[in-house]
Amino acid sequence: MTAQRDYEIFEAGDVTLQSGALFPALKLAYQTYGTLSPAKDNVILYPTSFSAQHFDTEWLIGPEGVLDPTRYFIIIPNLFGNGLSSSPSNTAAPFPEVTYHDAIAVQHRLLTERFGITKLALVYGWSMGGMQAYHWAALRPDMVERAAVVCGSARCAPYNYVFLESVKAALTGDPAFRDGRFVEKPVAGYRAMGRIYAGWAMSHGFYRDELWREAGFASLEDYLVRAWDAAFARRDANDLLAQVGIWQNGDISRCATFGGDLDRALAAIRAHMLLTPGETDRYFDVRDNEDELGKLVNAKSAVLHPIPSLHGHRAGNPVNNPRDQAFLKAEIAELLNR
Repeated sequence: MTAQRDYEIFEAGDVTLQSGALFPALKLAYQTYGTLSPAKDNVILYPTSFSAQHFDTEWLIGPEGVLDPTRYFIIIPNLFGNGLSSSPSNTAAPFPEVTYHDAIAVQHRLLTERFGITKLALVYGWSMGGMQAYHWAALRPDMVERAAVVCGSARCAPYNYVFLESVKAALTGDPAFRDGRFVEKPVAGYRAMGRIYAGWAMSHGFYRDELWREAGFASLEDYLVRAWDAAFARRDANDLLAQVGIWQNGDISRCATFGGDLDRALAAIRAHMLLTPGETDRYFDVRDNEDELGKLVNAKSAVLHPIPSLHGHRAGNPVNNPRDQAFLKAEIAELLNR
């Protein structure tokens, strides 16, 4: 970390994790946008997605963006394992197993201890960020007024889990993975992981209609090489594995409060809920949200509005995709008016 960093660190101290392990000197990196109102009632929490750092997701924030910092105080907490918050790359080995429940517990401390925040106008998240939004709504129903789960789910579905197994196999098949960890950059592993992601993240229709041409790629191979082959090489491979583990074990009910009872966990949610999966998302499938919707029996409101897009999972993170971005902007504006 350098003096030029544009984020802050919340020093959580020695934290007992959900597993019972003690994590010494746990750190949560975060960035804020906008101004906290005197009543502290204009807060949006925007957790990060897989491998993302706040730099990667702040594009969505702006006066004309999905989240408006002229009206709201927006906080992006960086998920453990992303290289800024405590991660294998900045922590002495071995790195213990951490969960979404651990992340939400420390994020809650950040909000209450650093800012005195007791209410969240909205928790907004895409993908792993969406899973965190779901965890927030279930674990802190007294605090969350609204939650937007964009291409996310209340738990990692079996099909989603299998996709992540392919990601792990691609990475760890590289000879750089020895004795349970990466000892150098897995160049071939990164490329294999990117090629797997290219197939899963986008849809059949995306490739059929050659929508990659809209982004200026000359050919399919050009798209695969420039968009995916090095997509994850900017991240430490041990960090990636740590976040895969968080993702695979994601389940709002996997805690002492709910004892693995997903229906009970969903029934604990009292927020206004927006479930907005991508119509063509392959691993956060619309059907998972459909099943969850009917179990949000105590939510103030709960709607399911899939994103009508051929951009698969990436419909929920529509950088340089004005149509899907406009859809999300309208949905969030409506949610914030509830």
